[in-house]
Amino acid sequence: MSETLRIPDHLLPADGRFGAGPSKVRREQLDALVAAGPALLGTSHRQAPVRNLVGRVREGLGTFFDAPDGYEVVLGVGGSTAFWDVATFGLVEAKAQHLSFGEFGSKFAAATTKAPFLDDSSVITAPPGTRPEAVAETGIDTYAWPQNETSTGVAAPVRRVQGADDGALVLVDATSAAGGLDVDVSQADVYYFAPQKNFASDGGLWLGLFSPAALERAARIAAGDRWVPDFLNLQTAIDNSRLNQTYNTPSLSTLVTLDAQVQWLNAQGGLPFAAARTADSAGRLYRWAEASPVASPYVARPEDRSNVIVTVDFDEGVDAARIAAVLRSHGIVDVEPYRKLGRNQLRIATFVAIEPDDVSALIACIDHVVEQLL
Repeated sequence: MSETLRIPDHLLPADGRFGAGPSKVRREQLDALVAAGPALLGTSHRQAPVRNLVGRVREGLGTFFDAPDGYEVVLGVGGSTAFWDVATFGLVEAKAQHLSFGEFGSKFAAATTKAPFLDDSSVITAPPGTRPEAVAETGIDTYAWPQNETSTGVAAPVRRVQGADDGALVLVDATSAAGGLDVDVSQADVYYFAPQKNFASDGGLWLGLFSPAALERAARIAAGDRWVPDFLNLQTAIDNSRLNQTYNTPSLSTLVTLDAQVQWLNAQGGLPFAAARTADSAGRLYRWAEASPVASPYVARPEDRSNVIVTVDFDEGVDAARIAAVLRSHGIVDVEPYRKLGRNQLRIATFVAIEPDDVSALIACIDHVVEQLL
């Protein structure tokens, strides 16, 4: 049993949260939440204090991503899952192309394919652990893919599709990438994400950097005869965002902790700092896995490996589930593999809030457990 295997205290990381779901939340974010309690929590989201907070988040994200002229930060309630439906109703005109190379890219593809008012989507797939490339097709008005496939630890570049029809949009799901992977947002028309990964907040909110072309497309569709549920109306979200508010009540604690993380990241040097920090953490894991006699990186091509989600396979003689159980019994949590992959592996987040030295401590703990199991 896992409780019979002990990891010495001196090997343990200072913080044992390495989950690919909600990120470790820094103590300073919690302090900001406590400080905001008397002034913000329990107050109207349409009054100045909360609208000022939303405005600070929007401005801070624009600074962090060095938003090009004309790009706007838009936000709405519901998280990235809701945004797939928002985009299906409000951004795709007739037909979308999707890159599907894991769980999350496939879900957006399913949404646009099921929409009765759109043509069947073009879906380009690749086996888990690899990624496909977008291919220009006549009649495609929207190209979509995840920058980081959270289920597998594969990262894809953010760049325009050469040869695409004039006016075609590029939509990039950056939920687990934004704030941790380098990006030139001018290469996308909507770079969207939820704040529970590198921005170390809670879920239930979607945010996106929208190009002028995407804003124009949203306005044109909204002015047409397509019926859209009020909650999923993108133009409503855009109009409210310009007033520094949301259509319906957001979680104020999410906004407070998001703002604290954005301000911290910008004070540390912005996106260059964040990308370098996650690359440091991920690099420690990849170098260890490549040198290990019992482990190896799941993603074969180094250029496809994510710096925010690291997946490591283990030989048949080493039970990764047992390793995860021992780690969990010592407060090192959420390193189990993505459930649908069914692989003998660990999935380790290296989000920007995670200390690189804690990653090194995790590696030492894994090595210790493996030695005890062999």
